[in-house]
Amino acid sequence: MEYFKTNGIPFEYHDYKKKGLTPEKLQSWTKQKGWEPLLNKKGTTWRSLDILQQKKIKDIPTAINYLLANTSAIKRPIIELDGKIIAIGFDESSYALLFH
Repeated sequence: MEYFKTNGIPFEYHDYKKKGLTPEKLQSWTKQKGWEPLLNKKGTTWRSLDILQQKKIKDIPTAINYLLANTSAIKRPIIELDGKIIAIGFDESSYALLFH
């Protein structure tokens, strides 16, 4: 959010933890990008799972169920424009190309 504020880029923020996330939205994202890019495997939520639990998340349905129950495991931010994902995660150099 700070990047957008600093660079005067208008945005709308949606907090998954407070406002929730629908199965339909996750389905839309997985259709666009697959489920793997949405899952933050570097975060503590994912790393707190044991290896057997991690291996159970192996396809779109299991990933959607896991991410709905554990929104902290979604890689952030997910940047959408007109319902299409244009970026997943923060990368300043990519943002500079996208927004300037």
